[in-house]
Amino acid sequence: MDAQSSTKTLQHFIGGNWVGASRGETFEVLNPLDDSLFCYAAKGTSDDMRAGVEAAKAAFPAYRGTTPSQRERWLLRVAELMEERQQDLIDCLVDEIGSPVQKAMFEFTKGLTMVRAAAGLCRQVRGETIPSDMPGKFSMSVREPLGVVAVITPFNVPLIKTTRLVSNALAVGNTVVHLPSEMAPSLTVLFAEIIAEAGFPAGAYNVVTGLGHEIGDELTGNKDVSFVTFTGSSVIGQHIAEICAKNKTPVTLELGGKSPTLVMADADLDKTMPLAARSIFMFGGQACIGTSRFYVERPIFDEFVKQFAMIAGKLGMGDLRDPDTVIAPIISERQRKRVKDHIADAVAKGATIVTGGEWVGNRCQPTLLTGVTEEMTVCKTETFGPVTSIYPIDSYEEGLELANDTEYGLSSAIFTKDIDRAFHFAKNINAGMCHINGPTIHDEAHVPFGGNGESGVGREGTDADLDAMTELKWVTVQL
Repeated sequence: MDAQSSTKTLQHFIGGNWVGASRGETFEVLNPLDDSLFCYAAKGTSDDMRAGVEAAKAAFPAYRGTTPSQRERWLLRVAELMEERQQDLIDCLVDEIGSPVQKAMFEFTKGLTMVRAAAGLCRQVRGETIPSDMPGKFSMSVREPLGVVAVITPFNVPLIKTTRLVSNALAVGNTVVHLPSEMAPSLTVLFAEIIAEAGFPAGAYNVVTGLGHEIGDELTGNKDVSFVTFTGSSVIGQHIAEICAKNKTPVTLELGGKSPTLVMADADLDKTMPLAARSIFMFGGQACIGTSRFYVERPIFDEFVKQFAMIAGKLGMGDLRDPDTVIAPIISERQRKRVKDHIADAVAKGATIVTGGEWVGNRCQPTLLTGVTEEMTVCKTETFGPVTSIYPIDSYEEGLELANDTEYGLSSAIFTKDIDRAFHFAKNINAGMCHINGPTIHDEAHVPFGGNGESGVGREGTDADLDAMTELKWVTVQL
């Protein structure tokens, strides 16, 4: 028996059917912990992607006519099935993308919340009456689904992104074509199984697996696609934005980050330190909202660095199913090289490694850098690993200026007891999200999640997706 016959092979889910790639090709999905083979997945082609879009387009007229109670019931059933298959989902997150079990449990719980929040969204698709200057004219707006929604999700939080974006699109009456990261297709296929069992009509949700650089343009550039939502790198986001602009396709982009955290001299370090660690080291720093820049007021700078180093040095790097394990493997060899290059470049140009910088297999030790200057790559560029830079500042004003010295604008945080300063920061930081006395890594189902500048366009969340994934129509009646 050859290797492929003894290893599971994922198929596309198109029009309610499980089908292989049109050319019969597959690609390997590796366990990032040791690069062992996890599974094979159908290597989608442009023909496969067009088939997915056609299935979603064909299903849309009937699906848009479903009632709120039907969509609500299907989504609540999805949540029930997720609970029944909790261990399958968690095992997939651990073995496919290297999630420590604590992070996998966090993602599962958050995913449940996303689906249930979407179920509540079904009854919010509404318009309003509008006063008219014309005598006897009844004027109103109605809100309608857009059509086929293209969802492109990343590897780092595939369950959170899938449950949020897919569920919200389905809740408001759209059909979906989903292209998951080639590094996390199993999670999406598992979710498709749950969607099918929950009773959603054939074609309402479609999954095409494959390599994004080969078939992504076929999805985002398809004229039958009415909306695109993408989570990933800023470079690819720019490319997608240009494609969508040609077809005037609306798009939401949730991209990279270089998120800052200010720690003022009056901060309570006992409470700040564990939150600071969470802000960068969760899932090995593979989070767009992770704090890769800490600006610490000079009176507490040395103590902050000392305590941070102690915490970082104790973070678990053991078995991924051990609840004490925090640090995850870096997802791919290409990304590992990026992390290594950023650290090496910083050291070569004079930065100091306070702690970390070494590798244990495919895992990078939690790494703290000081003495980082602007000519170092790590200063301005997203590393996407367990690496952060700590800078001393002499004043709040200096910290705010440095925090805003970036092309990104995703998440941000400040730790202080001064409420006036905290709200001044919230008002003046150029970021889509700001957390006072809390970590930059935070998300909820109903919040406007997203960033500015190189960090993206638009927002995600129940209310934001309701606006983005529907359109208003003005209707009048002359009485």
